[in-house]
Amino acid sequence: MADHRPCTARGETPLQRADRNFGELLQELRVTQTGVQILFAFLLSLAFTPRFPDLDTVQRATYVTTLLLAVLAAILFTAPAALHRSLFQQGAKAHIVRVSSRLASAGMGVLVFAFTGAVLLVVDVTAGRAGGLAAGATTLLLCLGLWGLLPRLVRRRTAGRTSEEPAGDAAGPRADAAAEPLGGAYAGAGRASGGSRPAAARRLPEPRRRNPARTGPSTRR
Repeated sequence: MADHRPCTARGETPLQRADRNFGELLQELRVTQTGVQILFAFLLSLAFTPRFPDLDTVQRATYVTTLLLAVLAAILFTAPAALHRSLFQQGAKAHIVRVSSRLASAGMGVLVFAFTGAVLLVVDVTAGRAGGLAAGATTLLLCLGLWGLLPRLVRRRTAGRTSEEPAGDAAGPRADAAAEPLGGAYAGAGRASGGSRPAAARRLPEPRRRNPARTGPSTRR
């Protein structure tokens, strides 16, 4: 019975919440998998270019490491689909969501270093070792800032606003309580008068307006 009672602010049951979370996770994985696929295809084609035999030892090590990181990221991002298929219709949706979320987080961490290695390799080949190191470090800092630091700042700011909301809504119940006696008085007066509206709320008939043409002095000459 606990799986059919609303448990969130949206009025969802645990199963409905797990379905929604898994759907949102799949949407995130579609975005990240696109980047992984592009990077992986680029790295695979790079080994068959005419300039690849001219790479030195450091560049070759960077290439192999980046390729393996891209493969690992792709495996981590596709693991939730395989997990869901293996445990389909076995009542483990909530557990699938938790494990898939961890796999996706691990894949994002691996993808940071895959992007860094790819940029380092390309800039190293085209602009030199110093430029490659600078470009790789910049890519690493950007990924860590936008993927790691920014979500924490947004989470902290959201938590601060959530803690301030009860103080701002505290006047709501008091205002309702203050307005209740007035409504109760009108309701009591209505019941005392046999269900009709209170005397103060009844509309009085408007007095007839006199026609000045009849009561006033004649304007004819």
